Formats: sequence, structure tokens, C-alpha cells
Amino acid sequence: MATAFSRTLSLLRQEKGVSQRSAAKELGISQALLSHYENGIREPGLAFVLRACEYYRVSADFMLGRTLSRDGSMIASEDVYDASGEKGTLKGSILATLQKKLIINAVSLLFDLLGKVGSREAISAAAASLSVPIYRLFRRLYCAGGENESLFALSRTAFSADAEEAAARLADARYLAALCAHAEAKGEFPPMDDQTLAQSYPGLFQSASQVLHNVDEETNAILTSR
Repeated sequence: MATAFSRTLSLLRQEKGVSQRSAAKELGISQALLSHYENGIREPGLAFVLRACEYYRVSADFMLGRTLSRDGSMIASEDVYDASGEKGTLKGSILATLQKKLIINAVSLLFDLLGKVGSREAISAAAASLSVPIYRLFRRLYCAGGENESLFALSRTAFSADAEEAAARLADARYLAALCAHAEAKGEFPPMDDQTLAQSYPGLFQSASQVLHNVDEETNAILTSR
């Protein structure tokens, strides 16, 4: 049975771009045994886990699915600042307040549904995919306001060339792959028809519907323009 460890082990190898044979050789085991580990058929000992962590340069906590941070830093959900309940933080801008609520509610619905799907890979990829446009919008605002770019590690040249778009595309691909893998494994998906979502998430679904409608309208307008 696939576990967080086996899935992470397989994904890290694919990310590194090496074959099972090459990875097994570097890790000091047979290809057949590595295949068993990646497919959850057998569980490895501590010595192998440590070698795998060193080989893929990740922490044991990340390898075992205890944290989403590769360096092992633990961030509990209750420690993350939640601005969703704030009021009046965008004084003087009704439009900004409205758009903030629409986006926050839509994202909340998305991650609630992903939580019910239960795919760690899909959740991580979704977060990575959403983070890129937020990064891009924040950085453009930051720089337009006259601030230097010391806050950002990505060089101005790379950012000007839309290098971060590569990260977004990779995250999108991983997101789709994770969802497809979950479906192929006969994993569960929550009911997502309009009626069920409207009943289960009346406020969140209304906001998400508005966000989806806006994107549909803008995209269709571009496609039909001459």
C-alpha cells in the first residue's frame, strides 16, 4: 500500500530526473527493492531512510510526510496567520475589500475540497501553483512603489524574463498528475456538483462561482474578439 514515504520517494526520484536503476545504485540497493519501496510493498529500515534523505537533500520529516518543508521546519496550521476574519484592513477601498473576500473564499473552498480528497501531492502542488501569481503581483507592486528588490532572491533579470512562470507550469503539471494518480488509484473525491456545493458551502461557493465566472467571461471575450 502506498504511503506518504513511498509516494515522496518516487516523486523525488522523478523530480531529480534519474531512473530507478541509477537511483538504486546510488542508494546501495537493488532496483527491485527500490521499486518495492516506491510502491509501498515493503518498508525500509532507518539506514535507508537516512541515505535517501542525504541523496535527495531533504529532511526525514519531509520524506516521512510530517512536514511540507523540505528542510524539515514544522509549521502547524494553527501557527499560520489567518487574515480571513479581519475587517476594515483595506480602508478607503471597497473594491479591494470585495476582491480580497472573493479570492480568500474561493481559495478556502478549493483547499477544503482538496483536504477531503486527501492527496498530499495535490495539496502541495496547488499551493505552489497559487503562490506564483501572488509572488508576481506582489513583486510588481513592491517594485512599482520604488522599493529595492532585496526582499526577493530571484534576480531582476530572471523575473523580467518570467522565469517564475516555469515554476508555475511545473506546479500545474504536478497538480494534474497527482489528481490523475488519485483517480486511477480509485481514491475518493467529494461531491462537487453545483447543488451540493451550494448547500454545503453557501457563502464560499457564491464567492468561488463569481471568481470562476469572471475568468470565464474575460477568457471568452479574448477568444471571441476580432
